[in-house]
Amino acid sequence: MFAITNLTQIGFLIIYILIPIIILYLIYLVLTKAFKYMGFSSIEAIFIVFISFLFGFDIIIFGFNISNIYLFSYGNWRIGINMGGAVIPILLSIYLTIKKKIVLKKIFLGILIVAIITFFLSKPVADKGIVSSFPYWLLPAFSSSICSVILSWKDFIKAAPLAYISGTIGVLIGADFLHLPELLSYSSENPVYAIIGGAVVFDMIFITGIIAVFLDGIIMFRQRKKADIS
Repeated sequence: MFAITNLTQIGFLIIYILIPIIILYLIYLVLTKAFKYMGFSSIEAIFIVFISFLFGFDIIIFGFNISNIYLFSYGNWRIGINMGGAVIPILLSIYLTIKKKIVLKKIFLGILIVAIITFFLSKPVADKGIVSSFPYWLLPAFSSSICSVILSWKDFIKAAPLAYISGTIGVLIGADFLHLPELLSYSSENPVYAIIGGAVVFDMIFITGIIAVFLDGIIMFRQRKKADIS
């Protein structure tokens, strides 16, 4: 248990280190033409990261919490979904699929692979929700990035969007949806709230999408250079 606790602390430390680095990297991409090479516009980059930070706080409009949206109740469980950690990544994935005209077969294959990996790397915990320990929660991001590179090697401008889509939706399905019935099977005397994407910028859904795009930008750099030369 002590070793597991230390690994968890190391995992959170890595997150705190990686997030600022990735944000600075995305700022660089927004301010240069590099982001266009990855298949994203500046507005899309802002939605990927910065808008999600806003929903790390409870935003109340006309008495309604738009940060954590209530979905349904099951026994004493109260299930909700967070805007920044889940809703925005889902909507952005749909938007990217349509705008970038990514082949649906590639999307389904990427999502399937990430969902399977995520399912076996995560588990429901009665008092915490769906969790995955370090370093295993990094594997969905790496797998989605690798899949997107393989599937989009000749059409590299779609690699990063594909990595984001397969990473976020794959984790959402593999971790939250597939484990939800098992989580709801736990009984509780008091009401328990489970928020999908509730950790916002530190949620596995959000982190997977961001890291996958980050890795894709690095892996596909040489491929983009070759295309520029030719």
